[in-house]
Amino acid sequence: MLDFRNTNTLWASIIAETLQRLKLTTAVICPGSRSAPLTIAFAQNNQIETIPILDERSASFFALGIAKRSGVPTALICTSGTAAANFFPAIIEARESRIPLLIFTADRPPELRDCHAGQAIDQVKIYGNYPNWQAELAIPSAELGMLGYLRQTVMYAIERSTFPTPGPVHLNVPLRDPLVPVPDIAVEALETEFNSEDFFAGLEPIVVAETSTPPSPPLLRGGVGSAMEQWQKCSRGIIIAGVAQPQDAEKYCSAIARISQLLNWPVLAEGLSPLRNRAQLNPHLISTYDTILRNRELAEKLRPEIAIQIGDLPTSKELRNWLDKTQPKRYIIDPSHHNFDPLHGKTIHLRTSVENLATNLATKLTSVPPLTKGGLGGDRTGKNSPPDSPVPPLTKGGLGGVQTSPSNQYLQLWHNAEIQVRQTIDQKISEINNIIEPKVSWLLSQILPLGTPIFIANSMPVRDVEFFWKPNNLEIKPFVNRGANGIDGTLSTALGVAHRNQSSILLTGDLAFLHDTNGFLIQNKFVGHLTIVLINNNGGGIFEMLPVAKFDPPFEEFFATPQDINFAQLCATYGVEHEIIDDWEQLKQKLLVLPNNGIRVLELLTNRRTDAKWRQDNLGKFAKG
Repeated sequence: MLDFRNTNTLWASIIAETLQRLKLTTAVICPGSRSAPLTIAFAQNNQIETIPILDERSASFFALGIAKRSGVPTALICTSGTAAANFFPAIIEARESRIPLLIFTADRPPELRDCHAGQAIDQVKIYGNYPNWQAELAIPSAELGMLGYLRQTVMYAIERSTFPTPGPVHLNVPLRDPLVPVPDIAVEALETEFNSEDFFAGLEPIVVAETSTPPSPPLLRGGVGSAMEQWQKCSRGIIIAGVAQPQDAEKYCSAIARISQLLNWPVLAEGLSPLRNRAQLNPHLISTYDTILRNRELAEKLRPEIAIQIGDLPTSKELRNWLDKTQPKRYIIDPSHHNFDPLHGKTIHLRTSVENLATNLATKLTSVPPLTKGGLGGDRTGKNSPPDSPVPPLTKGGLGGVQTSPSNQYLQLWHNAEIQVRQTIDQKISEINNIIEPKVSWLLSQILPLGTPIFIANSMPVRDVEFFWKPNNLEIKPFVNRGANGIDGTLSTALGVAHRNQSSILLTGDLAFLHDTNGFLIQNKFVGHLTIVLINNNGGGIFEMLPVAKFDPPFEEFFATPQDINFAQLCATYGVEHEIIDDWEQLKQKLLVLPNNGIRVLELLTNRRTDAKWRQDNLGKFAKG
């Protein structure tokens, strides 16, 4: 609905109405005077959920979390001045992790800039090169031609937030007084002449199909066909599935399983990928690659000739060092324009989706039947086979009764290592009774309700998930901020993921949690449930794993940075439920069935030095079986 009370209300309502007709569903709004026309317009549009949040940094990460979960752009609105600067960290993360955001920063008009008018900073291109696109809108006008300009600019903005690569788009919105909806007779008179349906008739929601991805130069050169021929002939190939948050996890995982099946190549699946949570789809899943590669003799035997890398590389430093040393020819599969090769190896980027690749590969290699919906030999949830059973070894005759080939021998070597290391890890961790960090992620991978969304904080939690997250068929949905890999916005992003979603989990350390406790201010507007599994080791556990830990001072004060916080008191301040977890059975009982609403913190007290030593002592031993 358009608001003809004055020029600013009409201008702002056209922005909101255009976005609503393009299927934007959520706007996160921070309080302020200069942004009043925008706030009123979005609040009056009953097709858009408008969520007021005090802290701009928290608000921006909350919006990021919503967009991560939905795959749809979220609008983010603030007033002029430093408010806009507080959005910057989330905008960086949105760009690096390819999440669509629409940022509207209200601003003073040009005549009130650079003259100490107050709450006026240079907001034009304030976010540097991070937005997919950015522009300053014209000063509001009620002239029909200018309203058409506004509609088309907003339409282009939402398009650029989703295509060709999702990311943030910034529109700076200068506004003159009056900022409140005081009547202007001249503008009100326009309402009788204005045909809204005709004005918005050309708007259609943006739909980006997988087949619409523009081909990269290798594809234009016929490179994908040539690549497939090389893959088909290769006897020592691997598929590396990195961090991924696909909207259709089943389709994504099935596509990777299809490629693996067609090529008889193992899939090294990052713990932050949905693959480990749909293990039955892929009989060639390797979850312990980081540990396996710590065995130098075995790592040499597993030297690959070709690697297909899907999206970002996994977190594992062991894997990255091994790839850097062995230098396989690497094909990077991702439809975006980003460079996913931090190793600067022998790489070719194929700018297509893994789903498209699987279809093309199946067309070329038609001899292998497609996977059933439930994968090989079972249903989708894994009810017909034990969820913790290891990957079965290949039969003597190879796959499908074909004579064993060098490719199958290489695959078998990976399978044998996975089974041995997986069993060693599981046996060791299952025997641990005291509260220790590595067991948390291992246990969560086996007990969470079907389909649970989980946001995993950066630093040590993401690494423990990669080391210890056990393959399962629980369809758990992992979410992370692995674009810029920072700890800022952890709680707020997790709340955004959980908002109007299935009951969710946040796995975090104490410092990442403390860095964003203002996120608790969202709870009055939060719809859903979030359980926070808080690993409190009173400091930065990740630094205990680094060489700097040997240099104290200054290590403890300046790197570990213990905060000595009483989290029960902190939670009480915000009215959040808190409980100390003393044993594993207690944690299991709390997580087997999650509440439907509210926020609660389950705190596990650990010793970061002891846990770091346990990892250092055992990861190498696990590799040797």
